[in-house]
Amino acid sequence: MRTAYTVETVRAAERELMARLPEGTLMRRAAAGLAVACGELLGRVSGGRVALLVGSGDNGGDALYAGARLARRGAGVVAVLLSPERAHQGGLAALRAAGGRVSDDPPRDVAWADLVVDGIVGIGGRGGLRPEAARLLHAARESALVVAVDLPSGVDADTGEVGGEAVRADATVTFGAYKPGLLIDPARERAGALRLVDIGLALPEEAEVEALHHADVAELLPRPAAESDKYRRGVVGVVAGSARYPGAAVLAVAGALRGGAGAVRYVGPAADAVLAHFPETLVHAGPPHKAGRVQSWVIGPGIGDESDALGEVLAAEVPVLVDADGLRFLTPQQVRSRTAATLLTPHAGEAAALLSHGREEIEAARLRSVRELAARYGATVLLKGSTTLVADATGPVRVNPTGTGWLATAGSGDVLSGVTGSLLAAGLPARDAASVGAYLHGLAARRAAGSPGAPILASEVAEHLGAAWRDVVA
Repeated sequence: MRTAYTVETVRAAERELMARLPEGTLMRRAAAGLAVACGELLGRVSGGRVALLVGSGDNGGDALYAGARLARRGAGVVAVLLSPERAHQGGLAALRAAGGRVSDDPPRDVAWADLVVDGIVGIGGRGGLRPEAARLLHAARESALVVAVDLPSGVDADTGEVGGEAVRADATVTFGAYKPGLLIDPARERAGALRLVDIGLALPEEAEVEALHHADVAELLPRPAAESDKYRRGVVGVVAGSARYPGAAVLAVAGALRGGAGAVRYVGPAADAVLAHFPETLVHAGPPHKAGRVQSWVIGPGIGDESDALGEVLAAEVPVLVDADGLRFLTPQQVRSRTAATLLTPHAGEAAALLSHGREEIEAARLRSVRELAARYGATVLLKGSTTLVADATGPVRVNPTGTGWLATAGSGDVLSGVTGSLLAAGLPARDAASVGAYLHGLAARRAAGSPGAPILASEVAEHLGAAWRDVVA
């Protein structure tokens, strides 16, 4: 599992470690890891041209010491000092001793470089880049690689928010621990490839943000035992589709059938379409309470303005996933009065309506928004998007590391609702069901899109869920 910690937590761990080490040890450890990463990106260090953009903080010191290491290996290294009077003096002396130099023409030297090292602002920085720093970054050649020190300057380490112009790095070398902003958009897409350098920090067990890996998901996936039958494995009820949107019902059922439960009960007006595609489905005209026993409900995809079933489903004492059209009729009081788990799965536009915010605000502050939704509704929330986040009232926010831009296609969310609801029926807690569902959904989309990628259909995502499951448990 990849874990990320707040600036305050990382700095507390750094202070504790620095108290036990000779002065400067931690910075030199960081610089050594940074230099190795820069050397690998250059390919051939000797003869490489490196420009260091050096701010006034410790990130500038890290960049200077790493530059000294590269200069000793034969690279041409020049430091552009953005605050000369506040530059790290030990790092500056090390760079000069190794044969590096200080720039007397910053735009020329940045344009000259094969590799630009962003040591402008540290993890405590707020707001966008200052105009001078932004102009220097624009001076870099298109072919030059940009490496960020700890995180791209101009992004918020704790939230992933970008408050103005920010560095767009090809790679980020971060020290001691990942920071939430490196995993969450809009900052994540500016970080490039991530490399974590272990500098010996002792961090708490519970992180601020976490991302599951294959092994974590494999441990959570439900597996039938020898004595299992379809009812012991769980039955998921799906209320989806309408005369106008029968396909939503088909896609939600497709995800549910491949999501780990033993059976799927469909309730709604699209039974003929569902059975034509999936004769395994148990269908009922409704209302939901007459459809038979279920261990979870999924409601919302494609139901249009038919909201009558929502109150009935929410009154059931089983976990309920509410998606799409179902979210339009939802109130915090309905969710908070429930005793069983509730999982909401909005995209940014739906989240904006639930919070009475603008969509742009949701997309700019995804971490804050998903936490606010979970707190206001007393629910687990899966916020869909370029980085899908899962939050509940307690514990770290989970960020889904799988997926592809090709998932932005009609109906893909219906498939996600189905598979996640099925995992709820199989017994997974809401937070785990949402995390595992998003993970498998993203893997299936990658398989469907192939490499280097091509347009996909939501139905193709559903078809690849089995293969994604096998990838995880192999």
